[in-house]
Amino acid sequence: MAKPRELKRRIRSVQNTKKITKTMELVSTSKLKRAQDRVVGARPYAQALAEVIGQLYSPELAERFPLLRQPGYTGRGAGVRRAALLLITSNRGLCGAFNANLIREARRRLEELEKQDAHTELHLVGKKGISYFKFTKRNIASQRIDIGDRPTLEHAAELAKPLMERFSNGDLDAVDVVFAKFNSAVSTPPTTLRILPIAAPEKRRSAVNYILKPSAAEILEQLLPLYVQNQMYRALVETAAAEHGARRTAMKNATDAGSDMLTILQRTFNRARQAQITQELAEIVGGAEALKG
Repeated sequence: MAKPRELKRRIRSVQNTKKITKTMELVSTSKLKRAQDRVVGARPYAQALAEVIGQLYSPELAERFPLLRQPGYTGRGAGVRRAALLLITSNRGLCGAFNANLIREARRRLEELEKQDAHTELHLVGKKGISYFKFTKRNIASQRIDIGDRPTLEHAAELAKPLMERFSNGDLDAVDVVFAKFNSAVSTPPTTLRILPIAAPEKRRSAVNYILKPSAAEILEQLLPLYVQNQMYRALVETAAAEHGARRTAMKNATDAGSDMLTILQRTFNRARQAQITQELAEIVGGAEALKG
C-alpha cells in the first residue's frame, strides 16, 4: 500500500486536474450555445436557396452554367478524373475521437476516389488534419489554420471561390467536403458532402407562375455561387459546433472519471492513515509494556 504522503500528493494532483477539466467543460458549454445558434441560423437560408434554384432549374439552363456541369459517365461509373477533397478539423485537441473520426472519413473518401482512377488533391482546414497528413507524407494542395472555431462568411468565400473557379475552368470534375454534421451535442457524425457540381433537384415542385426580373438565367448566375459558399459556410459552422459538443462530452467524462478516482484514492488514504495510526499505537503500547518489564 502506498504511503499516506504519496497518496495525498496524488489526491491534490487529481483535484487540480479535475478543476481544469470542469472549467473546460463549462467553457465548451458556453461556446456550444453560440455555435449552435450559428448552425440554426444558416440552415433556413440554405433551404431557401435550394428551393429557389429548384424552381428556376431546367436542363436547358443547366447547360449554360459550369457549376451545374455533371461529370460524364464511363464504363466504371461517374467519370470524375480530377477531384478535390477539403477536410475540416479543429485546431485543438482534448475532444475525444472527434478529429480521428473526421480523418478516418477523409481517408475512406480518398481511397474511394482513387479506386475510380481519379487524381485527388487534398485541401485541409485545421491543425489536426494538417499534422496527420504531413506525418503520412501526403501531398497537401492548400492548408488553413486561421479559421478556428468562429468561421465567417468571408472564410467560406475564401475557401470556395478558388475551387469554383477551377471547377468552372475544367481543372476539377468534383469537389467534396468532409465535415462533422451537427445533429445534436452528442451526435456529430463525420459526413462527406459534394458541393460541386451542384446537384440538380431530384423532384421539382409544381410550377409557380413567378414574374422573373431579371431573367431566370441572370438570377441563377448570382445564386449558384452563393449556394456553394453557403454550403461551405454550413460545413464550417457545423464542424465548429460539433467540436464544442465533443469537447464538452470529453471533459465531462474526464471530470466524472476524476471524481471516481478521488473517491478511490480517499478511501485508500483513509485505510493507509488508519493502518499508520494503529501501528503507532501498537508501538506506544509495546514500548510502555517494555518499560513495565
